Amino acid sequence: MNAPGRRYRAGESLEDYCRACKTDRLHTVIAADSDGRPIRVSCGFCHSEHNYRGGPRVAASSFTAPAASSGTAAPSRWTDAGQTPAAAAARSRASSGRDPFPIVSERERTRPPMPIDGTEDLELLLRRVIREEAGISPVAPADKWRDGTLVLRPGTPGLQEKTWPIETFFHKIVMLRNRLRTLEQQVNAANLPEEAKVKLQSYISGCYGTLTSFNVLFADEEDQFKGSGGD
Repeated sequence: MNAPGRRYRAGESLEDYCRACKTDRLHTVIAADSDGRPIRVSCGFCHSEHNYRGGPRVAASSFTAPAASSGTAAPSRWTDAGQTPAAAAARSRASSGRDPFPIVSERERTRPPMPIDGTEDLELLLRRVIREEAGISPVAPADKWRDGTLVLRPGTPGLQEKTWPIETFFHKIVMLRNRLRTLEQQVNAANLPEEAKVKLQSYISGCYGTLTSFNVLFADEEDQFKGSGGD
C-alpha cells in the first residue's frame, strides 16, 4: 500500500516495520515533510511512536494490524522533524553545503570505550538509538559554534562554572523544536473544534516566538524557530 512517489499527510495510513511488534504493521502518519515523505509514525497495533523506517521489511502475509483512521492536516511549520538521519542529513547538506552535527560525538563520552562487534561503541550506540527514537534529526549548526563550549558561570564568586559541548545543547534545542512540530501536526490532525485548534495553535506559536533567541545556532533559516508575525 506504500505507493512509490505518493505524498502523505498526517493522519493517513501506511505500512512500516514496528520494532516493538517485530513485524510489519499498519501505521498512522504523525508528520510528513514538505515533499510528503513520512517522517514520524504511530503503530496501529501497539500504538508505539517512532521514526518512519522506510516501509515493510517482512512478508506481507504476516501483516495483521487493524487499519488506522485517515484524515488530513492543515499546513504548518513542519519541515524535517523526526526525519530519518540519512534523509535529514542529506537535506541539510543540500540546502546549506554544511555537514550537520553528528547525533552523538566522542566529546560526550562519560565512560571508557566499550566496543561491540569490533565496530560500534556501546555508550555511543545507546545514545544514538535513544536520540533517534526521541525524534532528533541531524541539523547543520552555524559554523562559528562547531567545537564550541556552552558555559554557565555563576554570579556568586567561588562557585564552579558548568560547561557542556555546544553540540549537546544544540541537540536539546533541535529535540525541543521537533517535538513542537510534532505537537503542531497532532493538533492539526486532531478531531477538535476549530476554536480549540486555534487556541492551541496560538500557544504553540507563542512557544516558537519565545525560542527565536536560539535561531543564532542554526545555519539554515528553514531550520529556525518562527513565531507568529515573524517573532
